[in-house]
Amino acid sequence: MATNKKYLIPFILVTSLFFLWGFAHNLDPILIPHLKKSFTLTTTQSTLVDSAVFIAYFLMALPAGFIMKRYGYKIGIITGLLFFAIGCFLFIPAANAQSYFFFLFALFIIACGLTILETAANPYAASLGAPETSTQRLNLAQSFNGLAAAMAPVIGARVILTKGYTDIELNAMSESARKIALASEASSVKTPYFILGAVLLLIAVIFAFTKLPKIQNTQGGEASKSIFHAFKHRHLTWAVIAQFFYVGAQVSVFSLFILYATKSADIGQIKAADYLGACGIAFLIGRFLGTFLMKYIKPPQLLAIYAVINTLLCVIAIAAHGMITVYAVIAICFFMSIMFPTIFSLGILDLGADTEYGSSLIIMSIVGGAIMPRIFGYIADASGNIQYGYIVPLLCFIFIVYFGIKGHKIKPVAEVAQNI
Repeated sequence: MATNKKYLIPFILVTSLFFLWGFAHNLDPILIPHLKKSFTLTTTQSTLVDSAVFIAYFLMALPAGFIMKRYGYKIGIITGLLFFAIGCFLFIPAANAQSYFFFLFALFIIACGLTILETAANPYAASLGAPETSTQRLNLAQSFNGLAAAMAPVIGARVILTKGYTDIELNAMSESARKIALASEASSVKTPYFILGAVLLLIAVIFAFTKLPKIQNTQGGEASKSIFHAFKHRHLTWAVIAQFFYVGAQVSVFSLFILYATKSADIGQIKAADYLGACGIAFLIGRFLGTFLMKYIKPPQLLAIYAVINTLLCVIAIAAHGMITVYAVIAICFFMSIMFPTIFSLGILDLGADTEYGSSLIIMSIVGGAIMPRIFGYIADASGNIQYGYIVPLLCFIFIVYFGIKGHKIKPVAEVAQNI
């Protein structure tokens, strides 16, 4: 118990990071309709918000690992918090300049910080205590990410979306007055992001003056030959692809929810944001229930079952009309809840010395969140019906069904090499 007390304060601090990056990520669905309106964007153009965020994950995954290996977790966490804070403060000049691409740059800097934080916080939280309870600790920390997913849309909508002009008011204005009015709407993000940046700086200072336990890698074995050697593990290759599609599906569902719900169910943005908060709650409940069900159902089987259900729910999201579409998407969020950690754990299983490279590759595959929503947007704009965009997550879930049934199965490296 003495050891647990020693780790309590560091664990609380690290757990706060899960909430903070979850809050930042789940403000993006609020930013998308807000910036879409402020800069008169198409749905495809508005998805550049996701592109800016998830390209950063692809570019920063390996550098983040290097920072942790070279300077340690504490320096890594502080570095991530500083990047995160700087990105938040950049929202102020972006709003002053009335530049969409400046906003995208600010989001990219935020995401660089989030990448470093996620690379550090996940293994660090798991290591703060006895090895046999590492999974429980990580699940507890990740639950605060789900809490943020429920809170951020509700709070963000009331701080950002309620301060704009209605479509009727905008249509009654002259062209020049309308441009000025829309430009002023972009400024509503300055205060919330300034406050968030200030909180992040405060937490960075707390980390700087807190003595954190040093976590040592106790895994034995020789180092991996190269990152390319890791691809010789067939199940890792499929996991990287599956994670690419999963993150693409998740981001498409969450980020475009408000735009989707206002059209498919004909509800207002604030009400849609409240339902997006319900999506976060469903995601959180699904994570706990899924973890419980894995005691009785093997993880790959449960993954495949959930993916099949989500494929069917996507059909409803495409073909139905009214509030049933909103309820279908909330259900999709529930059944998505176990997918990221399950794909991740199955992908790095039995990698041996290739585990570190394998983990980095799966993190890099998060770039799917930059690509698949863009395709969603293209389909929505080309068809004139945003519901057709759900063809994208539908196809993503079909691939995850394959991974859960067959792709996750481990083949010895020698056998894979012989088949090439």
